Amino acid sequence: MNKIANIAKNTSYLTLALILQKIISFSYFTLLARFVGPAFLGKYYLAISLTTIFAIFIDLGLANVLTREVAKKDKEPSVWLGNILALKIPLTLLTLLALVILVGFLGYDSLTKTLVYVSAISMVLDSFTNSFFATSRGCHNLKFESIASVVFQLIVLFFGYGALLLGGGLIWAMLALALASVFNFFYSLSIVYFKLKIKIKLIWDSVFAKDLIKIAWPFALFAIFQRFYTYLDSVFLSIFSGDEQVGLYQVAFKIIYALQFLPLAFTASLYPALSSYWRHNKEQLAITFERALNYLTIISLPIIVGVFLLADKIVLLFKDDYSAAAWPLKISIISLFFIFLNFPVGSLLNACDAQKRNTRNMIIVTIASVALNLILIPQFQALGASWVVLVTNFLMFILGMREAKKIIGSWRKSIFSIFFKALVASLLMGIIVYFGANYINIFLLTIIAALSYFIFLYSLGGFSKSDIMSIKNSFLKKV
Repeated sequence: MNKIANIAKNTSYLTLALILQKIISFSYFTLLARFVGPAFLGKYYLAISLTTIFAIFIDLGLANVLTREVAKKDKEPSVWLGNILALKIPLTLLTLLALVILVGFLGYDSLTKTLVYVSAISMVLDSFTNSFFATSRGCHNLKFESIASVVFQLIVLFFGYGALLLGGGLIWAMLALALASVFNFFYSLSIVYFKLKIKIKLIWDSVFAKDLIKIAWPFALFAIFQRFYTYLDSVFLSIFSGDEQVGLYQVAFKIIYALQFLPLAFTASLYPALSSYWRHNKEQLAITFERALNYLTIISLPIIVGVFLLADKIVLLFKDDYSAAAWPLKISIISLFFIFLNFPVGSLLNACDAQKRNTRNMIIVTIASVALNLILIPQFQALGASWVVLVTNFLMFILGMREAKKIIGSWRKSIFSIFFKALVASLLMGIIVYFGANYINIFLLTIIAALSYFIFLYSLGGFSKSDIMSIKNSFLKKV
């Protein structure tokens, strides 16, 4: 039960932090979008998309390995961390060289090239930061990572928007991102060294490195294909449709990305616990996983209905220039249900030594994504990319649940019952949203819709008073 309480407490910490982080991040995105327009917004996020893809060649899935192995406590955390840090240094140099060559080959203009090179600073620092926080996650401590995620976004908002107001342009806005990465690097390093008392030193053990690569390669392969799957659509849009379509697509992408704080927070805490349960308590493994599916179903369905109905009004927050982003948002938001549930499914497979099956699924989905993007983007531009997001996330969900069933066994009826109740409550809420959209301020309507949804869900038996008290107590000091 201590692990369950710890999951709740860690989830509460990270959920609260990610709510603040996403609010700040989305606020900055809105200001940036309004300030620069779709075309320059496309250049900015094209640079970030490219470096985010290349970042995985520095990490190669080692963060997942680090969290899992530290949680198992088979070896001292410093041994795992030291070997991984030593392995990352040559990977960093090779990745930077490959990035420079590719950017030159694609023939981007000087502004786009400069944005990519500045973004590469964040790429390198964030990779090492991820290793430090992965160690902290393995120790079941998410408090400091939660703090860092908020401070990071505050730095980006303050310095980035300040630079734009002072006429610094996109390059200075990107430098603000690099500055935030510098803070995160030194902060995460100090947490590991001073708070967790873990020695930080480079360790090069060729035998250990080979064993590490054997463990990590399924994670690495999965992560590589996942990055291609997530960010390659923006690169294709820039090639086939231009920077403006990238900017329009980013509106839908950023909204969906901002909403992912809940599954991110939950699975960050869930992953080390699932790894431990896989070894020691198979029954609790099944219960914890099914609860995760239920919670994320309850959260995702009303968001989908609300955003779909209000998409035309939501995109106008970014100015009239972004009105064409409404339908890409409507199509993309439907995929949120599958995106949310894919988080715990992926965590279950990785935690239960089924990472090879998870990797195979991601390869299949990425190949499908590339093929569909090449077919649909030239014809339908941002809307085509949005349809690909929906189809491929559904495919990933089907493949993942098939593998999860082999680990968990048969599904309990409660999963289907919760889905049905949440769907009915969401549709009832949708009626309120549909008729109130033309008469009530969108922010007030959102509050009314959220309250009505939970009233409907409670009336249908979707959750109980004990569930409410459990969430409340997770924020209180643990006895």
